[in-house]
Amino acid sequence: MNETTQKASGPKYGVLAVLMIGAFIAFLNNTLLNIALPSIMKDLQIETATVQWLTTGFMLVNGIMIPATAFLIQKYSVRKLFITAMGLFTLGTVIAGMADVFPLLLSGRMLQASGSAIMMPLLMNVMLVSFPVEKRGAAMGVFGLILMAAPAIGPTLSGWIIEHYDWRMLFHFVTPIAVIVLLLGVFLLKDKKEKVKMRLDVVSLLLSSVGFGGILYGFSSAGSKGWDSPHVYATIIVGAVSLITFIVRQTKLERPMLNFGIYKYPMFALSSSITMVLNMAMFSGMLLLPIYVQTIRGISPFDAGLLMLPGALVMALMSPITGRLFDKIGGKILAVAGLAIVVVTTYLFSKLSLDSTYSYLVVLNSVRMLGISMVMMPVSTNGLNQLPAKMYPHGTAMNNTLNQVSGAIGTALLVTIMSNKSESSATSLVAQYGADAAAKQQQIMLESMLEGINFAFYISSLIAVVSLILAFFIKRATPADGPIEFKPSDDQESKVVPETV
Repeated sequence: MNETTQKASGPKYGVLAVLMIGAFIAFLNNTLLNIALPSIMKDLQIETATVQWLTTGFMLVNGIMIPATAFLIQKYSVRKLFITAMGLFTLGTVIAGMADVFPLLLSGRMLQASGSAIMMPLLMNVMLVSFPVEKRGAAMGVFGLILMAAPAIGPTLSGWIIEHYDWRMLFHFVTPIAVIVLLLGVFLLKDKKEKVKMRLDVVSLLLSSVGFGGILYGFSSAGSKGWDSPHVYATIIVGAVSLITFIVRQTKLERPMLNFGIYKYPMFALSSSITMVLNMAMFSGMLLLPIYVQTIRGISPFDAGLLMLPGALVMALMSPITGRLFDKIGGKILAVAGLAIVVVTTYLFSKLSLDSTYSYLVVLNSVRMLGISMVMMPVSTNGLNQLPAKMYPHGTAMNNTLNQVSGAIGTALLVTIMSNKSESSATSLVAQYGADAAAKQQQIMLESMLEGINFAFYISSLIAVVSLILAFFIKRATPADGPIEFKPSDDQESKVVPETV
């Protein structure tokens, strides 16, 4: 099957469906875990700075592996990559479900991450190659609807499971579904790929692993070890030096593992910057809100999940709408309006009290999710639209890598800010209460944690302002090499676009 056949017959929706179900399961697993973090902390007797590794460790593996996906997508067929990715994810799910100590649970999560790291760029590349630019917004909107259904279902389902069963049931629930999706991939994906003469540059792989891994590990360790720890700043420095060396090396290779030439295209560079900054701000709601409602307010896991449900539903339902709006009006208006909403709502979250009403939290979170839904997919799609077809694997790999890096940095930064502010607030409250401090220990703990969460949300709103400013520079992008021509060729460029569907 060649690209001519693909263009004539149109996208293979059955193949896309299998890939989307796989991505949905991976995304669902992430949203299931957010509500479970307080229960895991209690059961395994670990601190917030430790349990965050279930999130940042996942991102760490993604950040290390995703840069290699541009090479993998060009070299191997969709079938091989999907079965490998889903197999790794399923194995990790089984291990995590059996975990009785934190290191084993973290190992399972990292195996899941290694599968997810391949799956998401693979699906994005298939979507880009399958649809022309003028229909891509609507297609990405449907893709967003399916993936956003995961956060709509995840928190509520997670809350119900945790109230009635052990948190390990979250993984036991996903396991049979993952096995079925794996089998669907084995029997339904039939694409073949001609042998491509490409070799993975091992030096580049090592440099990117140490570079992205060092930066992610350093920022992730800051929450527990502090920014002044040599363990933290040494790994960040080593990571930064390795990353710079990696980038310089890619510019000199004839076939780079990750082509940084994509940043010559201004709309891609701008969209990449906006989504990175927004990712850092976005994780505040995903991480801090479940801690607030369960630890400070004492709301049950199920009700905490219900609290997140309307916002996730808004995000899911808006995805196809924003996709169609993007096709008609472009990304600038959507991004500016959406980011303005994100800035205001995130700032309002920094004013939480010990008795903020449940309905207020639901409405505020829903409006915030509305804003995020207007930004993420349109901005990313607009940036990718400017790239030549041969650059799609590099663009999707770069976006996914930087999303993981920025998400991990944002998570580590916000947890550190929350922890430091909570500690300083607790110290001042102890001094304020004086002799009564011992009797009011519980009150001091709640008030100091609330101060930490509010301050982290405030910093998050300032970060979102940066994205808002950048959004004013967005212009509608068109492919740099004109319309994609699906025709067989013997030159390098025809081999770079993978035969996907």
